[in-house]
Amino acid sequence: MSLTGTPFLYTTLVLSVVALILPLVLWSRMPGPKVLRATARVLMLLFAQGTAVTLVFVLVNNQNNLYDNWADLLGTGNHVQRAADLGRDGTGGIALKKLPKVKQTFRAADGPGMRQAGGVQVTQLKGRVSGVNAEVYVWLPPQYGEPAYRHKKFPVVEVLPGYPGSAKAWFGSLKAHEQLLPLMRSGQVAPFILVAPRTNLLAGVDTGCANTPGEVNADSWLSIDVPKMVMDNFRADPAPAGWAVAGYSAGAHCAVKLAVAHPDRFRAAVGLSGYNDPIGERNSLAAQNPRVRAENNPYLILKKAAVPPRISLYISGQPHDGYEAGVALESVAKAPTTVHVVFLPRSAGGHTMALWKPQVEPVFRWLTLQMGQSRVRTGTTPRSPSTADSTHAALASGTASRAGAGRRR
Repeated sequence: MSLTGTPFLYTTLVLSVVALILPLVLWSRMPGPKVLRATARVLMLLFAQGTAVTLVFVLVNNQNNLYDNWADLLGTGNHVQRAADLGRDGTGGIALKKLPKVKQTFRAADGPGMRQAGGVQVTQLKGRVSGVNAEVYVWLPPQYGEPAYRHKKFPVVEVLPGYPGSAKAWFGSLKAHEQLLPLMRSGQVAPFILVAPRTNLLAGVDTGCANTPGEVNADSWLSIDVPKMVMDNFRADPAPAGWAVAGYSAGAHCAVKLAVAHPDRFRAAVGLSGYNDPIGERNSLAAQNPRVRAENNPYLILKKAAVPPRISLYISGQPHDGYEAGVALESVAKAPTTVHVVFLPRSAGGHTMALWKPQVEPVFRWLTLQMGQSRVRTGTTPRSPSTADSTHAALASGTASRAGAGRRR
């Protein structure tokens, strides 16, 4: 039975009700010796506690998309077939343009939110460069299937979860596709293809979205294999002009690092409540080696860059939870690099989906402008994020500027 499926939730709910009723009905009716009756009562209490804890876990997991399946929960999943040393550029000397096209078979994805807003597709991808074998979810904008757009290529945003986190999170918990569908139809947001690749590749450890020889080539998986597959199977804009990456928490660190490290593969990045130093996630594999840790710190990469990369970064966060990381990046950024930092007060919420979900709309409005997609459908130009007279709601949604928010600290 699927960990995130409705049948498992209903089964857990029924067992919880049964566990509550059993003691009420049988407590004083237990037959047999005193020791047997006491043992039976203890077992009923343990059963009630166990089902209650399980129900709470299932509800929390479904709400936050932490674990996608039993293998993720039990720490038995491994999606790495090989992890060769691919060098600094992550290609291993492979001529990427000479690789044959990757033709994939897609099916309708299962789970909460997967059938909404036109539905999400999923495929199992074997990365030819990275050696990763994992699922990739794809959502197509409403214009993709319209006759008027049959020859048009579409911009792409890779969306990444935190750790632990399911690749489905942006569709399940954040409902990004449901929020964006009407905005894309009205021309307020560009018709982006949303791509959600698995980032939980090793059991019990966060890859840090880094290439760690002998362990995992997560960077090459996300920046080479996944984009190539998407461009081979869909009418997607080529990199870097048509590609962006977004994430929250550990996924925010990953998104920003990928864009800073690979401006030839991504034009923009969004980081919600992230961090720069990989040690920000205590289970990060990238933080275990000083060299790998430094090579995957976007602040150090940007600071040491001989030529400032042509990228745009959107960083939002609260005090001691992403905001300082954004300010640090802003302090070392030089043109043509741009960094937009959004301050979120503690009153806006904590490190949860409730904080990130309202930011989906302003983030994609920003991406529409930054990636030169402001003239969509009928030529409508999306509103830029407001910086004047910021309200609590605006701060919570990430539309207020750091200057405006600073007055409310």
